[in-house]
Amino acid sequence: MASVEPSSSVKSVDRLFEIIRILDELNGARVTEVATRLEMPKSTVHDHLSTMHQHEYVVKEGNEYYLSLQFLQLGEHARWRKKAYRLTYEKVSRLAERTGERAQFIVEEHGQGVYVHRETGEYGVKTNSDIGERVPLHATAAGKAILSALPVPYMEALLEDLELEDFTEHTVTDVDELRAELQAARERNYVFNEEEYTKGLTAVGVPVLEQSGAVLGAISLSGPTYRMQGEWFTEEVPSMLLGTVNELELDITFS
Repeated sequence: MASVEPSSSVKSVDRLFEIIRILDELNGARVTEVATRLEMPKSTVHDHLSTMHQHEYVVKEGNEYYLSLQFLQLGEHARWRKKAYRLTYEKVSRLAERTGERAQFIVEEHGQGVYVHRETGEYGVKTNSDIGERVPLHATAAGKAILSALPVPYMEALLEDLELEDFTEHTVTDVDELRAELQAARERNYVFNEEEYTKGLTAVGVPVLEQSGAVLGAISLSGPTYRMQGEWFTEEVPSMLLGTVNELELDITFS
């Protein structure tokens, strides 16, 4: 059966999202810059930007266009759309305050991990990860925790689609090795990340389940490798996270 070509309206929507992505990557750009990057006619780019400006999704400063704060409003709605996300924020904040390290809550979306909440304690390492940033599931503690708690068929489907990119020499890029690690994590309910995404940064992650048993996301605690070691890393932090997640899941159930 012959494939159906996308309609012109669908192609137009595709171009619109490509323009949004470029404005984000470049932190603002002129019509010519966007047209060059996307190999589009300047007139097409100008029409899209003019329409977005009319609907207040971009602002124009001089000859440059920037994403407007309309996206902030939409992002905040997405970030807080579930009551459970609000409950998770409290737990993440307390973990960061209690340990002095960095705590975060990540959810899976389209095969990637997305930062929903992140708090940095007094001694926590500040990285360039922002709220809404997407991170690889296979190379992060929270990401692997999510994978380990998913129904096996869905987990296997994700593994088939994931590109197991290596970020450091410690990243697990062999799918069978990753499966074995996820199986171990499933049995103990937590997972380690030892410098697999960021050199010098180590973490522990625990999945968070909704009342239905579906995976909501995962909470992780990360810190410099020289601090995250010994019993603190292998026993105390996992125990602390398991207790926090247990409280959170009860809150979600009875709230």
